[in-house]
Amino acid sequence: MDRNAPKLVTVFGGSGFVGNHLVQLLARKGYRIRVAVRRPDLAGEVRMFGSVGQIVPVQANLRNEASVQRAAAGSDIVINLVGIGHQSGKQSFEAVHVEGAAAVARAAKAAGASALVHMSALGVEQAAEVSAYAASKLAGEKAVLEAYPNAVIVRPSLMFGQGDGFFNLMGTLARMLPVMPLIAGKTQFQPVFVGDVAEAIALAAEGAVKGGRVYELGGPDVESHKVLMQRILREAGRNRPLIPMPSGLMKVLASVLGILPFKPLITADQVELLGVDNIVSEAARKDKRTLAGFGITPTSMDEILPTYMWRFRRHGQFDREGGTPAYPV
Repeated sequence: MDRNAPKLVTVFGGSGFVGNHLVQLLARKGYRIRVAVRRPDLAGEVRMFGSVGQIVPVQANLRNEASVQRAAAGSDIVINLVGIGHQSGKQSFEAVHVEGAAAVARAAKAAGASALVHMSALGVEQAAEVSAYAASKLAGEKAVLEAYPNAVIVRPSLMFGQGDGFFNLMGTLARMLPVMPLIAGKTQFQPVFVGDVAEAIALAAEGAVKGGRVYELGGPDVESHKVLMQRILREAGRNRPLIPMPSGLMKVLASVLGILPFKPLITADQVELLGVDNIVSEAARKDKRTLAGFGITPTSMDEILPTYMWRFRRHGQFDREGGTPAYPV
């Protein structure tokens, strides 16, 4: 092996929302990158983020430890971004968030990787009693640290950025529906820019922060679910009444939708999550286990949301006060 060759990073789940941002960042830093996914034939676009041969999709399924070991073999750094929002068949929270996370940690240890970064989710400690998703994420963190004690755990809050799930979904619903349902309107959120999360993960992989610790990543703005929905409606240029929905009724509706043969808009478990505050803890702020600990100044929603939420306006980029385009044509 060429000792002067750039370091090899294996990114499990590297073709997803966070992965796309992270892989581009790592490529600019000059790393060689394996993007470990279940279907590498569907992840060919990640190759375009780097130079020829710099980024290679490889097959790995967190439910198959042998494939995880093969994907991580020879890696200098291992990063796990894999997560699921709802359970389907063999893709259960336990299989992916706990057993799969432990498999990646064991593979990183076996590969002799100098760093392991594992992405969890903010608020899992508070929500573990009511949410199977949160409980599995918390158990996954423990399993990772048992297998690789010096791992860095990052817990991002609700993420925003080009291609995100939440803000784009709400914008789509605002465009389609005459009213917008409001669940747990008083719950507090601290949305974080995906670019800041990717930068923090890259820095953690490079040893910029202490291992064996959990870092909580939130943005500069703390807003209630109601205020956040009002912000989305402003960005989408839509005047829609917000109709409070009892969580009990929403859980029943979510359970009914869960029977249908397509990805549910919301699950009963996610309804429970919406009732738990999702903000950086005081303990994390005191210990500098936040973006500040990485030397990152959090990016505001005011700076990023307008760059892509204009698409949900009636006339897109031209639907701006004064009739001028929101962005260059």
